[in-house]
Amino acid sequence: MDPKFWPNKEAEKLRYIEHNNDVEDPRYQSFLKPIVDKVVADQKSTDKGLDYGAGPGPVVQYLLDQVGFKISLFDPFFHNHPENLKQTYDYIILTEVVEHFHSPKEEFHKLSHLLKPGGSLYILTHPYDDSINFESWYYKNDRTHTFFYTAEAFAWILNQYGFKNLEIHNRIIILKK
Repeated sequence: MDPKFWPNKEAEKLRYIEHNNDVEDPRYQSFLKPIVDKVVADQKSTDKGLDYGAGPGPVVQYLLDQVGFKISLFDPFFHNHPENLKQTYDYIILTEVVEHFHSPKEEFHKLSHLLKPGGSLYILTHPYDDSINFESWYYKNDRTHTFFYTAEAFAWILNQYGFKNLEIHNRIIILKK
């Protein structure tokens, strides 16, 4: 999105509050369950994790906690804990976050440095491809979605930031250091 159309910080925060990411909402839990299940399958409960862009209701943390996983939070609007960006992690989860990046190059650079060697980024987003009619695509209608990704963009991220492996499973993207 052209930066002149980006919402200001206040409008952006108000839009995120509208998302209604309630930890008790079974529909939202079901929406996030596939990525949480992938983390549980791939990581150990003792691994150090970060939910980057956790939102107002940290549902990922809630779901992981139920199976014995502890995870730190960072969100510039709702969990602004800069001390959590001074550590390294075995895994970082970004659910419905990367499409909100105003500077993807800076964000992926930061994220790659927050990961330990062998660590993984677990991303939940809706990649764009040529089978999608952009004009009728629901995902572009959120005014806080400023950047969309393709499989080729994730391959570029893989090579640019020192990742070793890329997996794309529909809406779940995994980049491994």
